[in-house]
Amino acid sequence: MKFSTGSGEESLAFGGQALLEGVMMRSRTHVVMCVRQPDNDILTNVEEINPLSRRYSPLGLPFIRGIISLVETFYLGIKGIYFSANAVLEDEEQFTYKEFAVVLVLALVLASFFFIAPFLLTSLFKLTGLFFNVAEAVIRLSIFLLYLSLVSRWSEFKRVLQYHGAEHKTINAYESGAELKIETVQAFSRLHPRCGTSFLFIVIFVSVLLFSIMPDLGFVARLGYRILLIPVIGAISYELLKLSDKHRKSRIIKIVTLPGLAVQHLTTKEPEDDMVEVAVAALEETKKLYVS
Repeated sequence: MKFSTGSGEESLAFGGQALLEGVMMRSRTHVVMCVRQPDNDILTNVEEINPLSRRYSPLGLPFIRGIISLVETFYLGIKGIYFSANAVLEDEEQFTYKEFAVVLVLALVLASFFFIAPFLLTSLFKLTGLFFNVAEAVIRLSIFLLYLSLVSRWSEFKRVLQYHGAEHKTINAYESGAELKIETVQAFSRLHPRCGTSFLFIVIFVSVLLFSIMPDLGFVARLGYRILLIPVIGAISYELLKLSDKHRKSRIIKIVTLPGLAVQHLTTKEPEDDMVEVAVAALEETKKLYVS
C-alpha cells in the first residue's frame, strides 16, 4: 500500500496497492484496478472517487484528514482485493460477499492482535514508563517481522509481494520522469518511502511517545489506551508522513525512512516483466483519467 499524499505536485498525486495477480493505482479522482486473468488478458476496473475531505472542508483539516484518509484507503483496498480475487477465480469458485466478510473479520482480529498481544507480553516483565513502551514496541516489531518472514515463504503470497514490487517500481519510474516501458521500469528500485511499511514504523514511534505521556491508571486502562488511541496514532502518523514527503530530499528524512525501506526487502519481491506490464497499465489509465 502506498499513500497519495495530497501534494500539489502532480508527480506525487498517485498511490497504489498490490492485489491478487494485479495492481491498484489511485489518484485524487479515480481508482484503477488491473488484474492478470487466467487467459493472460488484463482486466481493468475503473471507479471515480470523491473523497470526503474534498466534499466537506472540515474533514480536510490536519489530523482529521488522516483518520478519513486511512479509513478510505482501507475501504478501497478491501474492494480491490475482492475484485482481484474474483477476477482470477473460476465462476464456481468466486467469493460471495458473506465469505469475504468472514475473511475481513478474521483480518481485523489479526490486526487487533498486533496491537494487544505485545502489550500483554510486555506486561509479563516488571517494566514501567518509557522502558515498558519501548519494550512493547520492540516486541510488536519483532512479531511483525516474524510474520512477514513466514508469509514471504508462501509461494502464492510471494506473487503478491512481486506485484507490490512492480507497483513501487512503476511509481518510482513515473516520479522520476522516466518512460513507462517495461525494461525502463524494471531498472528502478522496488523500495518506496511512502509505502505502508514505512508508515508502520512511524506508527510504532508515535505510539511509544503517546503511551509514555498517558497516566498510569492500571492494567485495564493502559490496555484501553492501546485500542481507543488507534485513530489518534493514525492521524498523527499520517501528518508526519506528509511532512516527511514534503521534505523528502532532506538528509535527516532520508535517514529516518531507512528502517521502513529496509523492511520493504521483505514486503516486496523483484517482479516479472508481465507483472510490471500490469502495474504500468494501471498507472497509464490513472494518468489519463487524472489529466482529463
